[in-house]
Amino acid sequence: MAESVSSCVKRIVDKSPFIHEMLINGILSFSNYSASIQNEVQKLYGKDVKSSAIVMALRRYGEELKKESAKADYGNVEYGIIMKTNIFDVNLVRRDSFISKLGVLYNNISTEKGDFLNITLGSHEVSLAVSEKYRSLVSDLAQGEEVLNQMDDLVALTLVFTGDFLQTPGIVYEAVRHLAWEQINVIEIVSTMNELTFVIKREDSMKAFDVLQGFLNAT
Repeated sequence: MAESVSSCVKRIVDKSPFIHEMLINGILSFSNYSASIQNEVQKLYGKDVKSSAIVMALRRYGEELKKESAKADYGNVEYGIIMKTNIFDVNLVRRDSFISKLGVLYNNISTEKGDFLNITLGSHEVSLAVSEKYRSLVSDLAQGEEVLNQMDDLVALTLVFTGDFLQTPGIVYEAVRHLAWEQINVIEIVSTMNELTFVIKREDSMKAFDVLQGFLNAT
């Protein structure tokens, strides 16, 4: 099914958290932005599109976003933030030979003493975010496995929620949106019943902490 001008404009706007935010706050110059994306809209749409049609699509989308933002109610949700440092992240091809070794990690790591461990099993990959002091153990377990990527000097910021976190739509989206607005790259996202964890680079940790400290109040 062919895309409409409105859907093309939405796709372009949604790629930029900055433009997204400006639309919500009503501070975007529709005519200037329309001119800057006209070629891209025409490419997606497959034919010529008048600037006035793009402006109209932007106005409508801006109103939609304002209504969605106004509906957001996080009054019953509160949270605290826990930061854990000295974390490394490794991704491997998923194989039964490695999964069978994961029990060794669980037996050696004590989260009660402040150690950090997150294991994500994807369809084709396995991701581990682990306290740095267990690097040698993970390296031993990964011997003979296909390692896809490793990253060092990471930090985990965990939001611990009270209230109706699971029953309140949009919280994860708002957190990610505010981090993207500040150009903070997220390495891993982990969500449990009452916790939401972001693994990020250490150099971004203080800025991310400030962003997440009040992101629900800033919506």
